[in-house]
Amino acid sequence: MSNTETPYDDRPTPVEPELPDNVQAPLKAFGGEPPEAPQWFKDAIAIEPARSLVDIEGGRIEMLTWGELGKPGLLLVHGNSAHADWWSFIAPILAKDYRVASISLAGMGASDWRETYSFTDFAVEADECAHAAGLYEAGKPIYIGHSFGGGQVFYAAMRYPERMRAAILVDTGFGPPPDSPEYKKMMEERRNQVRNIPTVDKPNRVYPTLAAALARFRFMPPQPVENFYIADFIARRSLKEVTAEDGSVGYTWRFDPQMWAKLDRSAMEGMPDAAGPRAPMAHIYGANSAIMTRSGGMGPSQLPADILKIEIPDSHHHVMVDQPLALIAAIRGLLAGWPPAA
Repeated sequence: MSNTETPYDDRPTPVEPELPDNVQAPLKAFGGEPPEAPQWFKDAIAIEPARSLVDIEGGRIEMLTWGELGKPGLLLVHGNSAHADWWSFIAPILAKDYRVASISLAGMGASDWRETYSFTDFAVEADECAHAAGLYEAGKPIYIGHSFGGGQVFYAAMRYPERMRAAILVDTGFGPPPDSPEYKKMMEERRNQVRNIPTVDKPNRVYPTLAAALARFRFMPPQPVENFYIADFIARRSLKEVTAEDGSVGYTWRFDPQMWAKLDRSAMEGMPDAAGPRAPMAHIYGANSAIMTRSGGMGPSQLPADILKIEIPDSHHHVMVDQPLALIAAIRGLLAGWPPAA
């Protein structure tokens, strides 16, 4: 099947009104204090990554690295409006066996914002960071991407299979064609929802205190949170301090609020046929994922028919938040015998 039929769509989904607190504002009850965390999590985040900024095409891209040079390489790519630290409690455990790098795509995390964004540029960022991190010292690396990052990994695996040994997508969905009735219905539903997300004419809000900002953090698409300590860790690293004209200090989100208006998705149209040359692919996804449910009702999938599939029970879209240890076990188990030797 040609992939021209189903272009990628992973724009944020606004939060609906009257949702439970652990969906709408999971950190509000903590008043800015960190929730209690289990020992495995404390041990993981205590292993600090080396942090650097890699100059790529006139902008600086944030990169975090763990593990020894010379081990097989893993490149981790985050989801929509997220950042490299979404992997900072996963990567240290994987780094026992791998050289691991996590990046913040342009416009997100501590990476620079750009005038325009594209799938081709994101692929360049991934490739150049993989080289800068030394991921090629033991052969080609394996790319792992969550959600929107999975879309970038999928694009690179289809367009540039020579750059990687394999690709692992984590809960990555694809939307309907822009001219289809399904797409029009989806957009109408979004217009009728509460608009909690920044847009081109609604910049990131500045909150007076860190506690106030954390109280506004939530996941997209909406989902309940049980591991509050992970949500808190991610949320704190999603924010930055800013100084107002009057000298007061506030907090705002790191991502470029205009990214979706600036993003060129055209590279996903006219993709190579899945039957042609491509990197081996696997898909790890949550059993209760809203993204998977949405994608399943929108016609044929872009994913290759022979893609390996691993379902994580009791998990929504953000698998590393809901079931982090299961995700680590799935990745390690998968890589123990896959991909097959070329």
